[in-house]
Amino acid sequence: MVEGSFKSLWSIAVLLVGIVWVLLVFFIWNSGQLETAADRQVFLAVVIGGGFFTYILGFIIEALYKRKQVSG
Repeated sequence: MVEGSFKSLWSIAVLLVGIVWVLLVFFIWNSGQLETAADRQVFLAVVIGGGFFTYILGFIIEALYKRKQVSG
């Protein structure tokens, strides 16, 4: 079984996956698919917002899991 706190393991996992996401974002950014400034702004907003949402969601899920263990 994996040892360590959830927070440290989650942060490492998000960091490692984030490196791959940055590479993917770089490829999409340089592909020519984002033609206008509005396209680039929406793309960045979705990528950055989704990254923060995913990171925070991990801690919300952990809190719900802990609450379920205590009550059940």
